[in-house]
Amino acid sequence: MMKAQTAVEINEVLANRRSPRSLDATAVLSKDDLLAVLEAARWAPSASNGQPWRFYVGQRGDEVFAQILDSLAPFNQGWAHRSSVLIVVAGVHTREDGTPNKGYLYDCGLAVAQMVVETHDRGLVAHQMTGFDPEKAAQNLGIDASLLPVAVIAIGKQASAEQLEGPLLERENAPRERKALEEIVVKGLPN
Repeated sequence: MMKAQTAVEINEVLANRRSPRSLDATAVLSKDDLLAVLEAARWAPSASNGQPWRFYVGQRGDEVFAQILDSLAPFNQGWAHRSSVLIVVAGVHTREDGTPNKGYLYDCGLAVAQMVVETHDRGLVAHQMTGFDPEKAAQNLGIDASLLPVAVIAIGKQASAEQLEGPLLERENAPRERKALEEIVVKGLPN
């Protein structure tokens, strides 16, 4: 695993985190690992403690996994079928009083970030996707209209990149790259 070339030292889990597509199709997540990943997401911060995230969890071989896989874009289906778990993250987009919950996407992102950090801290990997059909996911999973599907997370054990081919293999082996701090900090970057 290639460590990110960071401007300063950061947490090892964050520096080593990747979103691989090369997953071990035989690996099974333990109950403890899966519960810990979900528990980490549960404890994410949220505006007014609203916790607008809801998770639909499919384990390889079960009906929920097949329903989630069916909603993925063909490109993502081509590799995600090897993941141990697929999770649809859906968000409550209105508040109890019926007004729009403007921060639900942000809050769902925080929950997913904590889920991903816990996943990688346990020696597993996660790959987040927006390449899926939200309407198809909602239909397949019977998601209530009060929820909007936001993303799909594939979780598993990393396998050799050589199971991939062509551009996928190249992307898998490429170094992690990010824009420089000077490009993303518009004002206030310390000298």
